[in-house]
Amino acid sequence: MPIYTQFYGYTGVGSKHKKIDTMRISGLIIFTFLTLSQLFGQKIEKVYLDKNDNTSNCYLAIYPSTLPLREFMFLIPSFGETPEGVQMQTDLAKLAAEQGILTIIPTFKTGVKTLGIDNLTQQSFREMIEDIASKNKLVDTKFYIGGFSIGGSCAVRFAELAVKDNFKYKPNAVFVIDPPLDFERFYKSNKRTMRLSVNSQPSQEAVYMVDRIEKEMNGTPETAIQNYYKYSPYSFSDTKQTAIKYLINTPIRFYTEPDINWWLKERGGDFSGMNALDGSCMINELNRLGNKNAFLITTQNKGFRKPDNRRHPHSWSIVDNNELIKWLLSQK
Repeated sequence: MPIYTQFYGYTGVGSKHKKIDTMRISGLIIFTFLTLSQLFGQKIEKVYLDKNDNTSNCYLAIYPSTLPLREFMFLIPSFGETPEGVQMQTDLAKLAAEQGILTIIPTFKTGVKTLGIDNLTQQSFREMIEDIASKNKLVDTKFYIGGFSIGGSCAVRFAELAVKDNFKYKPNAVFVIDPPLDFERFYKSNKRTMRLSVNSQPSQEAVYMVDRIEKEMNGTPETAIQNYYKYSPYSFSDTKQTAIKYLINTPIRFYTEPDINWWLKERGGDFSGMNALDGSCMINELNRLGNKNAFLITTQNKGFRKPDNRRHPHSWSIVDNNELIKWLLSQK
């Protein structure tokens, strides 16, 4: 489904947009961030890799109170979401730090509006890992990556390329929260949203995403399908399984809350536009390829967004954070 968060200025897609009081949310984010860092006594550091850029190419590091560091984890935000916004929506980083995991929440050099799957973002991801590993002397340290929505798209593609390129930092485990994986399907679902809005104002998000994907892929699925196969973390129509064959030995979880009635009522959406479709297909194919540590985890009535606990099944909150951390720590 659509990947926008409240930090982009709208509550969702379709004809029922509601503007958000962004100043109120920004104040709440800052207050929450400062309160968490003081309350739990964890070292929280904002690091800028380019001293001339204070908007991107940076990361928030949440350090555990105990040393030495034995694990580190990347939490990748959704489209338009800042590291501080992630801290507001989930306490996963705080809980991970309590279990000894250094957690990094990045903003790559491509900014908060990256699609995550492009080469420049993936290059920025690797540079950030190497910087963190060097600064913290991380040698033979277990490494996990996770992400929400487009952040999950970025995480899966990174894991695939790390294996393909034999990158020295390969994730011990991957978890993603309701991301779009098949960008051919994602493109077509947004085109369908535009078509079904013929008697009303087309969804601004759908129009934007169609245009953005065409630019990133240098064409449509009809004119540039090989680019969709190349950059999509998973492709239903790619019978060669070009991308996911590199994940055969990688533990991976796909979390989703497929509340179809909510999407029908609140957004005029249906199963064809839900990211759960991509996740279920990918996990099924990985299982068939021999990955017995690839899981689809579905939830019910857990999706809510802060600060007002607004119901939304496409949310960080669908994850049982303590159970997830236990699973991560159990991986080799």
